[in-house]
Amino acid sequence: MSASAAGLPQTPADRARAAELLAADGRSLDFDRINARLADASSGLAGLRHLLACAEAAQRVGFTAGLTAEHLLHERSGLVDRVVIEAWRRTAADDHPDIALAAVGGYGRGELHPYSDVDLLVLLPDEDKARTRDGVSRFLALLWDAGIEVRHSTRSVRECHDDAQADLTVATTLMESRWLFGPEPLVAQMQAAINAPDVWPPRSFFEAKLREQQARHHRYDDTAYNLEPDVKGSPGGLRDIQTIGWIAQRHLGLTRLEELSEHGLLTRQELRQLLQGREFLWGIRLALHLLTGRREDRLLFDHQGRLAKLFGYRDASYMLAVEQLMQRYYRTVMDLGQINEMLLQRFQEAILMNPDAEPEPIDERFQVRNGFLQLTHDGVFEEYPSALLELFVILQQRPDLK
Repeated sequence: MSASAAGLPQTPADRARAAELLAADGRSLDFDRINARLADASSGLAGLRHLLACAEAAQRVGFTAGLTAEHLLHERSGLVDRVVIEAWRRTAADDHPDIALAAVGGYGRGELHPYSDVDLLVLLPDEDKARTRDGVSRFLALLWDAGIEVRHSTRSVRECHDDAQADLTVATTLMESRWLFGPEPLVAQMQAAINAPDVWPPRSFFEAKLREQQARHHRYDDTAYNLEPDVKGSPGGLRDIQTIGWIAQRHLGLTRLEELSEHGLLTRQELRQLLQGREFLWGIRLALHLLTGRREDRLLFDHQGRLAKLFGYRDASYMLAVEQLMQRYYRTVMDLGQINEMLLQRFQEAILMNPDAEPEPIDERFQVRNGFLQLTHDGVFEEYPSALLELFVILQQRPDLK
């Protein structure tokens, strides 16, 4: 199923701008041309604004041509990397060679949607912010004037440690940091500081993230089946996938979802389901941004029909196009919600439970460990198909088990 150009606002001027930055294949951004434009000393603020307009138009072309959302999000992040670095070079780099820039949050993950905020860390070698205020102000003003909405923090390594220790959101944001410019060892020092044993150890981090997810789900009535769901925050949405990634990073040091399968936490089929679900939700969110021209994460009724056409659905005798789209959405978030629940249970066992607890045998097929009903070995259901029914009998007889 590929996107159709019918749903995206594209004028002849948009297409002309896109042609200026498209690579030879006519779809992806031409980063050699972008680098040359940025290196041109005569390209001032107007040049930066025009460059970003061309890139946005080119990404619309790439989306309608069928490029994956993952590709387009990484491409957008790469573009913003170049503009941010060039803006720093023009405004502050010469005066402050000891300062490092790092992408954090979703931008640090390289998952930047067209109208998402660009989260930046300006990392100082000391806590004297007064000497850097003018340079940082010029830098941020240039980015804002160019059309990039920036959320930034200016901190020393010590402040990163202390703020992360005090605030889970800060800790999570900094965990996803990615070096952009300046002294790279300074960013490495910061990353080591926020991974210190006294900054949200795995047990505390897991418990806090679990409470955070439960509170977020409650805001959406603990259901993924709202008529106008939030692609990011609703149960089974993108935030649930990110929660899995954050806990895996804090507990095991994993940085990619693919590593969940390598560590035996997911089967290959479950991993494929997780990645395909993320790609679908990324595509929906990306389309919402492009359709509305702003940051938009809600699948409002006003957008659902246009999205259905954009993704190639057509009315049929058995179901309208919008119903087909929403059916796939609900099926996807249901699957993702189940994977999220399963992984959180596995993390709960690994992080909160006693790994050395002796199992309590029930019979040759089932046992109890740390309050969870377990199989005695992986081949139980193949050898004893009736154990599928026995499982439910045991849970009825032992309501204390999970």
